[in-house]
Amino acid sequence: MPLSDDQPHTRTRLPVGEQPSSQPNGRQSRPLRTLVTVLVVVTLLVVAISIANRGKPDPAPAGRSADGAAATPTAPSGAGPAPSGDQPVATTANGIAAGFPHTEQGAQSAAANYAVAIGSAEMFRTDSRHTIIATIADPSAAQSLQTRLDQGFGGDTATRYGLDAQGRAPKGLTFVSRTVPVGAKAVGYGDSETKVEVWCTGLTGLAGERSVQPVTANWYTLTLTLRWTGSDWKLTDYASRQGPAPMPGDQQAATADEITGAVQQFGGFRYAR
Repeated sequence: MPLSDDQPHTRTRLPVGEQPSSQPNGRQSRPLRTLVTVLVVVTLLVVAISIANRGKPDPAPAGRSADGAAATPTAPSGAGPAPSGDQPVATTANGIAAGFPHTEQGAQSAAANYAVAIGSAEMFRTDSRHTIIATIADPSAAQSLQTRLDQGFGGDTATRYGLDAQGRAPKGLTFVSRTVPVGAKAVGYGDSETKVEVWCTGLTGLAGERSVQPVTANWYTLTLTLRWTGSDWKLTDYASRQGPAPMPGDQQAATADEITGAVQQFGGFRYAR
């Protein structure tokens, strides 16, 4: 008998396994198609990039060009001339770099290396001083330079630093004299002669527990006049002036043992630009 609208309806719930399956909705298949499309596009991009890079040389290591040659560094703005790097100095004479290029950069490199030699502890000993002068000086100026430097580093100067007449430190102490070029610039460069100013910081003094001449740092500028001899830049004249000196930092001074150890363990450098 048909039910009237005011009679209660009876609903039957079948077990889950017996419920009729719903028809698939067209919207449910769209995410799958989208995912497949994305995967295909990504795959194509990877293949395209691989083909484009095929045959290209590997990136050069830092400091090297693609053909394996040394790359020329570029100095940041305000850093002064960039290191040349194209003709590194590979030869030495009596432990001092030699064979500098006949260029402005070569003259600056020679001046920096000669500044290191002139500011070394070996300059306080007569024999080694004469060897250094003979190595770095133009032959025409060697004798006059030797006379000036003998006066500047021997006699009273050696005594002032606590050294004996042969430039030797007292037993148990280490004499320190080291020059570190901070920068260089050519002044009026010419193919046959030029002047180079080298801004330096230096360490000088006696390191040790009983030292009355502690190692101190100072700043100065050397002006070196160089002449091209046909095979290298050689020194003909020099001058020195104090500064420019930066403001000293708030840093605790090292002990005598630390300074002695540092001088004995850390070697100096040859400078090439």
